[in-house]
Amino acid sequence: MINEQFLPKQTAANTIEPRKPSWRKRVASILRHGVLITVTIIFLLPFYWMLISAFKENTMVFSIPIKWFPDPIRWQNFVEALDYPGFPFLKFLWNSTYYAGMVTVGTVLSCSLTGYALARLRFPGRNFLFSLTVASLMIPGIVTFIPVFLFFKELNWLGSYKPLIVPAFFGNAFFIFMMRQFFRSMPEELADAARVDGASELMIFWRIMLPLVQPALIVMAVFTFLWTWHDFFGPLIYLSDQNEYPLSLGLFAFRSRRTTEWGLMMAGATLTTFPLVILFFIAQRYFLEGIKLTGLKG
Repeated sequence: MINEQFLPKQTAANTIEPRKPSWRKRVASILRHGVLITVTIIFLLPFYWMLISAFKENTMVFSIPIKWFPDPIRWQNFVEALDYPGFPFLKFLWNSTYYAGMVTVGTVLSCSLTGYALARLRFPGRNFLFSLTVASLMIPGIVTFIPVFLFFKELNWLGSYKPLIVPAFFGNAFFIFMMRQFFRSMPEELADAARVDGASELMIFWRIMLPLVQPALIVMAVFTFLWTWHDFFGPLIYLSDQNEYPLSLGLFAFRSRRTTEWGLMMAGATLTTFPLVILFFIAQRYFLEGIKLTGLKG
């Protein structure tokens, strides 16, 4: 039993009360959140307009004043967009998925291997190759477009997805730089311990290093998938058969033929954007983690 007379008495002097934030900090916090909310609304407004236009009748899309909620809601726009003659949505969806998926696989595989080699392996000319890779970032793609197009023409690859997919398996300068910086931040002791146990460089790369850089790999995969999904110029130049069009090009072809059916256009655009929203929410946790960590060390 503890005698209460030996316990320290709580007085006003030793009582620590939490400080209340000053009115200036409160005002600054309110202003900061107000600016963030305003910017968020500005960025989401075009997407919201596209979404509500997808449920409107064609005559209501550009009505003045703007109707911010469709009345009546026209679900038939999505059904007609999926079955519209000359706009095989499911075929275009498969083409986009195949195109973006193959480019993502090729980019992740080639850039991770190259980044690991430039960061961890010692060989003559390594720094020169890295400098050359980074220097290629300063060359606009339009400068090399004609020579690359003629090269693929000589290979008889025009009219197929080969000119769009095969280059991804030879690396991307930006992601090679990113992965090199990330691999340089990994502790060298892990690789040394594996070498002592008899592991090869390929085993070290596959079983030790890749799991550690998973956030960076996901960031690279998500960015590559997004950029490829929205790619318009490449398919426009190299593809000639409409049945091979991705969604970006198929939606443009649909608009050029049916310029007045805006409700169907917005329904098709919404269906085109929807897979990307799902992808982001699935990979959100790893994506944000990779954004914080990628390239900050090394």
